[in-house]
Amino acid sequence: VQLQASGGGLVQAGGSLRLSCAASGRTFSRYTMAWFRQGPGKEREFVAGVSWNQDRTYYADSVKGRFTISKNNAKNMVYLQMNSLKPEDTAVYYCAASLRSSTIPAQDSAYAYWGQGTLVTVSS
Repeated sequence: VQLQASGGGLVQAGGSLRLSCAASGRTFSRYTMAWFRQGPGKEREFVAGVSWNQDRTYYADSVKGRFTISKNNAKNMVYLQMNSLKPEDTAVYYCAASLRSSTIPAQDSAYAYWGQGTLVTVSS
């Protein structure tokens, strides 16, 4: 599967953005999908994930209650709605796909396919 992330940009603290990830391939519905991010000078970290059939989601504590991940298998799309953005959310955001179906992995090594990243900058 090939992934293309979009929707990043510059936003003021407290604002909102929606990231999109378009996937190619007929087997998209089988993938667990996730968003990761890498801030300036930081390691890449897990942000949110959604199970292959959308019955489960999992969030990093730092974004819980502010971000919402969703998956549309009919459109081959994954979204990350980000509300109440903070300057510390500034990062390059990546979508990723994993064939693991029993859990939503938080380790980036569990994801075999990655998009190119989209930059989110939150100003204070």
